[in-house]
Amino acid sequence: MMMDHDDDSHDRTATDRRRFLKCMAWAGAGTLWTMHAGILQARTLGGEANAEDAASAMKDASFSFVQISDSHIGFTKAPNPDVTATFKAALARIDAQRVQPDFVVHTGDLTHLSRPAEFDTVDQLVRGSSTRRAFFVPGEHDVIGDNGRAFFERFGEKQTRGGWYSFDHRGVHFVALVNVLDLKGGGLGWLGPDQLAWLKQDLAARTSETPIVVFAHMPLWSLYPAWGWGTDDAGDALSMLGRFGSVTVLNGHIHQIQQKVEGNVTFYTARSTAYPQPAPGVGPGPGPLKDVPPGQLSSYLGVREVRHVQAGRTLALTDEALS
Repeated sequence: MMMDHDDDSHDRTATDRRRFLKCMAWAGAGTLWTMHAGILQARTLGGEANAEDAASAMKDASFSFVQISDSHIGFTKAPNPDVTATFKAALARIDAQRVQPDFVVHTGDLTHLSRPAEFDTVDQLVRGSSTRRAFFVPGEHDVIGDNGRAFFERFGEKQTRGGWYSFDHRGVHFVALVNVLDLKGGGLGWLGPDQLAWLKQDLAARTSETPIVVFAHMPLWSLYPAWGWGTDDAGDALSMLGRFGSVTVLNGHIHQIQQKVEGNVTFYTARSTAYPQPAPGVGPGPGPLKDVPPGQLSSYLGVREVRHVQAGRTLALTDEALS
């Protein structure tokens, strides 16, 4: 974005960036996010020039993975009575990538009502894709009635009794947290002392230069607490992450793109593959956004590709709508 270098250029740049991010929460174009020392740079995708720009920014990536979220298999109402079809479309977009990702991360709400048939559908569709490996965390819709037992049996990593886990991949440490059990007042997420104690121990062996990627269903920052869009004790987890030079937090739950940078931590929420929700504070509360213009649903849905750039220890993020 070109700006005149006058005295208020910094303020206008910040204003334009906020306006850009707000618009991108609803836009259908893909967005390439490149993080350098906690500073985000954004490029819209589309058009030959932008495609070349995106390819240039990502050419040094050592590996990539895809975030997918909120498939809500079993949902049958407006604005999307066929969420299975849009989930299939999301997986097909991943399969069509020129360079296949190393794995997929699903940040919760695989199902809408935690029914066995819904879990079966997710399992069959993911297994039928060309993805090598998939990692999951539960959403609140995945733990209805049984405190997550069916979810963890089918999609859990079984590293810990509580269902949280971690793994390393090509120099990056990934941490999967569970914040949808024992929800707090107003529906806020909750990690709990056992998980926080495990996280402290898990991070203790990592050097401060290790890039960290954390993923969970509900946002780990106070995005909009009045609607339960946050995690009550997230501050305890974030304090443990403060010594690391690069921390990226990926969440779902709110069905739209939002981002925030706090020091060395960059937070991102993702689009759903099922239906959009209103912007924070717009309307009476969260829930399916039913007044989607005819023929435009796919522009509100999408997936996110993340590439790790080894040389600069950066993460480049591309948000792609299904349209």
